[in-house]
Amino acid sequence: MIIFAAIVLSLYGGINFYIFRRGWQATRGWGWVRVVLLAVFILLAFSFILGRFLAGRGVWESKVLVAAGSSYLALMAFLLVLVAFIDLLRLANAFLGFFPRAVRESPQRAASFAFAAVLVLAVGLFVGGWVNARHIRLRAFDIGIDKPGGQFKSLSVILASDIHLGTTVGPRRLETIVAKINGLGPDLVLLAGDIVDEGVSEEAEEKMTALLRTIRAPLGAYAVTGNHEYYAGLEESLSYLRRGGVVVLEDEAVLVEESFFLVGRKDRTENRFGRRRKSLEELLTGLDRGRPVILMDHQPVNLAEAELQGVDLQVSGHTHNGQIIPMTWINKLFYELNWGYKRKGRSQFYVSSGAGTWGPAVRVGSVPEIVLLRLTFGEP
Repeated sequence: MIIFAAIVLSLYGGINFYIFRRGWQATRGWGWVRVVLLAVFILLAFSFILGRFLAGRGVWESKVLVAAGSSYLALMAFLLVLVAFIDLLRLANAFLGFFPRAVRESPQRAASFAFAAVLVLAVGLFVGGWVNARHIRLRAFDIGIDKPGGQFKSLSVILASDIHLGTTVGPRRLETIVAKINGLGPDLVLLAGDIVDEGVSEEAEEKMTALLRTIRAPLGAYAVTGNHEYYAGLEESLSYLRRGGVVVLEDEAVLVEESFFLVGRKDRTENRFGRRRKSLEELLTGLDRGRPVILMDHQPVNLAEAELQGVDLQVSGHTHNGQIIPMTWINKLFYELNWGYKRKGRSQFYVSSGAGTWGPAVRVGSVPEIVLLRLTFGEP
């Protein structure tokens, strides 16, 4: 963890130094405006780290710093992409010489104009991403499972993941999510991890548990742990969900209405806390494979394992579909299925982009979603 933290902080510091250096070079001649921009930049760059540090010591003002710092993470991403794009243009011009005469004759003026444009565009992306993140979309998908579903010929299943209830995402967001779920009249609700994030006040916690108890689904609401339940404090997070009437599956399988198996895996983070999550083979040993097997596993890693073990449908979250550019592009390099639907052999997979946000309440290049999976089963 120390090595990981050192790498993250070094990367964060390097990105901010790069943005600062380019901004400082471009704003020569801006006078007092340059100093103000510098002060704001430094405050925002340190606010997230400082806020997290103070939060561990019970300082109330830490929430303001965390909120400001979280928002800055999105702004930083946009600034990084835009500033790097300008530098790539400059590099290309050094070889091809395509900049117009006005730029070549007044490079400082051109740099100031470019920096101002970058600031305006970055703030515009932030505002647009904030509006986008507030509007949860419904995505509906039909999935056929070629096994008899016992007493069910079809099922309406809601998949929601990555709500990240905590400082940034509170009761109002959860109220919207629950209202959308209930409005769809599902048979079953699956919460695929990262439902709980960081600690909240007792008042907000009571509101959230009360809202979870209002989820209406005849077959119930089930959840698995995500990595953030561990970061927030596993026992407290699970207690919070269970008090909300949610059944949390921790490396266990249940036979629902004598018709299909619902299997829930502990998150991979379990292994980092000196414990071991069961293998999928262990979890499925002894199950009647003639019945449909639906698996909840927060992180969509090693899909071949589910295919090998004959899982009919796996639902996951975790990726947020990148949430913010450039991560929306980078994620695709690391996940076989970053978002949406995929079939491998007889196994089918759906990875949700999540109903909430982590860090900044901003999405650019992805959307928050609740997924309605319309399942149909084969004939006996």
